Amino acid sequence: MTTFFKISSIKRKILFLIVLITYSCEKNKIERNPYLNNVKINYEINLNLPEFDALRYIGGSKKILNIGLNGVIVFNLNNTSYLAWEASCSNHNLKDCSKLKIEGVLAKCNCENYQYSLATGQLINPEKNLKNPFGLLYYQTNLYNNILRISN
Repeated sequence: MTTFFKISSIKRKILFLIVLITYSCEKNKIERNPYLNNVKINYEINLNLPEFDALRYIGGSKKILNIGLNGVIVFNLNNTSYLAWEASCSNHNLKDCSKLKIEGVLAKCNCENYQYSLATGQLINPEKNLKNPFGLLYYQTNLYNNILRISN
């Protein structure tokens, strides 16, 4: 009779764990940016080339055209970590004015004068009526032997 209660107790514990795992593994809904399409990127830059001199210094940035939607802005965070951002404003449909321009450590959209931090990708001056502001679209970076690979 004691074996029956042990098995029953074990079954209850297993059932409890299954229920706990099921509810704790529920995925949060990720809101996709409706303004920017997903574009496949796999691009390498040689940081030794003179055209990328601005990326040799902390806080330096460079806009690379012909990849992404409107290009990609690469930012030197700390000489070992580089960030790559889509060079399109994340908070409205693509227009000519939504091509971001680099202003120091910020990227600026000429449509609404939105400014984004190149260190975090965060919109730093949202309008009061802007619901759910989006940050810059991030691309993965990998640095190896002064070759920076940008991909997604």
